[in-house]
Amino acid sequence: MHGNVLVWSVAAVAAFVLVVGLIAGRRAALSLRRRRTDRALKRFRLQREQLEAQFFHRAGSLGKPRGLRWLECDWQNSVTFGRETKTGMLTALVGVNIRFEAIEGGDMEGLEAVGMVRDAAALFHYHRGRWGTGGRALFNMNPTDALVHLKGQLEPIDSVVVRIDT
Repeated sequence: MHGNVLVWSVAAVAAFVLVVGLIAGRRAALSLRRRRTDRALKRFRLQREQLEAQFFHRAGSLGKPRGLRWLECDWQNSVTFGRETKTGMLTALVGVNIRFEAIEGGDMEGLEAVGMVRDAAALFHYHRGRWGTGGRALFNMNPTDALVHLKGQLEPIDSVVVRIDT
């Protein structure tokens, strides 16, 4: 009888230690993730000017929209951050007003709408400790609208939209 009590007591203590360890491990992992996120957001702020130039160069070289040449990006101050739901990769969405001109001899030449300023959300991703961009812009939406548009793919960080004003 005493042997059974001892076995059950040891099992109960082991289960308790396991549960406490899991809780502590989860808290430590969340804390580490938060520190990494904070560091990434700070890096974005420090690298923002270079990232904007990189975006302009990449986006302009993609040939989209067809028949238009990128002239200028007027960057907005606030940045909205989210995390991709499948990969956990951080994403920054920055409001930008973009101006184009028609490429000579192209389909868009002579169209009045070409000269209109376009609102967009420019996308930047944090991967392997570095911010970068593929030059993707979500047209006709601000960063908050883009976050809603990408619901299911992108979630706000900590269920709150984080903004860094520069």
